[in-house]
Amino acid sequence: MKLIKYILMTITSLAVLVLLVAAVSPKKYDVVKYVNIDTSSKFVFDYIKYIKNQDNFSVWAEMDPNTQKTYTGVDGTVGFVSAWKSNNKDVGQGEQEIKNIIPGKRVDFELRFNEPFQSTGQAYITTEAISESETKAVWGFYGSMPYPMNIMLLFMDMDEMLGSDLETGLENLKQLLESNLVNLQFSDGC
Repeated sequence: MKLIKYILMTITSLAVLVLLVAAVSPKKYDVVKYVNIDTSSKFVFDYIKYIKNQDNFSVWAEMDPNTQKTYTGVDGTVGFVSAWKSNNKDVGQGEQEIKNIIPGKRVDFELRFNEPFQSTGQAYITTEAISESETKAVWGFYGSMPYPMNIMLLFMDMDEMLGSDLETGLENLKQLLESNLVNLQFSDGC
């Protein structure tokens, strides 16, 4: 009986400790990366506002060329939704929606992941003119984890997990836009 009591007290103490640590742990994460692109901010913005163009520079689009995609709405406008489904667990299943556009400056997205786990995150891409022929492009991803799941943020380095993918995507975007090989039609709006 004493042993069972001791085990139960230990488990209860550990559970209380985890809950206390989670109560003071961060609940939010924010990953931001940027690149300077040798072309005008209008050119960069007019390209990045279309979700379909992410297939040309996003690391996640390269992970599974057989990803099934469906679209709802008009690309490059608020409310456009791009849904994906992949057998690759690193790609999974979910959708991305354009939530806000500040013309020439910023596009905000909501990402809703269904597989391999359910979560929602926010992302954005901004453009800022450094000069007439140079643009700073920023790609950010942020979100939060509810209590007590937020304790995982102590053990997960979100910058390490997402940061290198964002950096690679931005480098891909830079090479693409500086190569002058971009189709200036950008998107058919479907």
